[in-house]
Amino acid sequence: MQHTIAVDLSKTIFQVAEAGVRPGGVARNRRFTRRQFERYVSERPPSRFILEACGSAHYWGRQLLAQGHEVKLLPPHRSRVYRTGDKTDRADTKSLLEAERNEEILPVPVKSEDQQCLASLHRLRSGYVRSRTARLNAIRGLLREYGISIAVGARHVVPAVYTLKPEEIPAPLRAGLDDAVQEIRALEERIESIELNLEALVRQTPLAQRLLTVPGIGLVTATALTGLVGDFRRFASGRCFASYLGLVPKEHSSGAKRRLGHISKRGDTYLRMLLIHGARMVLNWAHRKETLSGLEQWALRVEARRGRNIATVALANKIARIAWVVATEERDFRRIA
Repeated sequence: MQHTIAVDLSKTIFQVAEAGVRPGGVARNRRFTRRQFERYVSERPPSRFILEACGSAHYWGRQLLAQGHEVKLLPPHRSRVYRTGDKTDRADTKSLLEAERNEEILPVPVKSEDQQCLASLHRLRSGYVRSRTARLNAIRGLLREYGISIAVGARHVVPAVYTLKPEEIPAPLRAGLDDAVQEIRALEERIESIELNLEALVRQTPLAQRLLTVPGIGLVTATALTGLVGDFRRFASGRCFASYLGLVPKEHSSGAKRRLGHISKRGDTYLRMLLIHGARMVLNWAHRKETLSGLEQWALRVEARRGRNIATVALANKIARIAWVVATEERDFRRIA
């Protein structure tokens, strides 16, 4: 009989709970250092390991799979609701054993090293973008206190600093602004470097190349979907995939009354943001084009009926569904006139 083992991961200490005969029960609790845990795993017969999808979980998942074990990563927000009492490592492993019995909790697939590389590059890039945005907003706010207003758009900030006259701001502040501008330029160079790496990886990834054929999906979104989603076949349909991204209405229904509200906003915020930005770009271009595709015509009809914002989110939902079809059927998107 295959044993089920729940592991609470850490940098140095690993709490292990071996499932008992009674469902959800714990037969044995053990606490290991990193080296002891590696030895414990190597000496065990093929077992099913239950891990929380947290930091280093994908690394340990790959290590366990390489040694012939079965691995199941559970979403932290779904497993923690099974924890009773105070938060301890023992309680966390017990909650993993309880959550593993719930068939409605879908496991997180273990990322390969290539997928982990793409995901890591995106995390670095998004951090640089946030830092750049913070510096740009800081410069705007500081100059506004001196009566200097900068036009909308990030591209206007750095040139505006360079064109400031000496009498407009104090000399000490000018030196600080010059340092901030240099930091912005350094961040932009890092962002560009990561995007060049992403371009090189796209040429080696057939899935990302197919996703690039979908309207509203560019280099960043295609590589993000490839690295962060992985296997699209784990979703039963395109609607399930859109639901995973939080792009479907939140439902509050009872009896014969069905109430659909705003989008649920569940799932990965980063992927949802990229798809909505891509949908907004498609909608903007549709207003300028003479020949429209079927998708663009549909988006404009929704916009005329429901408004720009709702049409943008609806189009992002449809783009996500198209991406699921392209990925699962392994074919490029065909433009429908």
